[in-house]
Amino acid sequence: MISTGWEKPRSSSFSAAPREASVGHTIAAVGNGAAGALAVASRGLIDDARNQLVFSAASLWEVAIKSGLGRADFRADARLLRRGLLDSGYDELAINGGHAVAIVNLPPIHKDPFNRMLVAQSEVEGIVLLTADPIVAQYPGPLRKV
Repeated sequence: MISTGWEKPRSSSFSAAPREASVGHTIAAVGNGAAGALAVASRGLIDDARNQLVFSAASLWEVAIKSGLGRADFRADARLLRRGLLDSGYDELAINGGHAVAIVNLPPIHKDPFNRMLVAQSEVEGIVLLTADPIVAQYPGPLRKV
């Protein structure tokens, strides 16, 4: 199982369990082993049956663009990554206009547009963003550094 993605409660009703998410850069880092640190730190959340795993289309977009540019730290095939996430029970979180316009309200902490989109999605959707990135973890709002 790939150990990154967005998590939200499995049930359709409200749950005491927080909605959780992992940042896309950790999905992208599968090629250089950085995802392993997130996997260990967030294993309890991933294995908790009350949480459903969800990943952002922004993460796949980042992988597709940066691997297409030949970046050594983005060696994953976005198509295979998506298929693996879906086959592992993850839901896909699409990017919508509300997510896009929410970026305007973010402080200029991180310059990477993909990470900024993930932060905006977590705020709009009310999903706690799991991150191993110390810069992303500086954003206010629903974030958890792991």
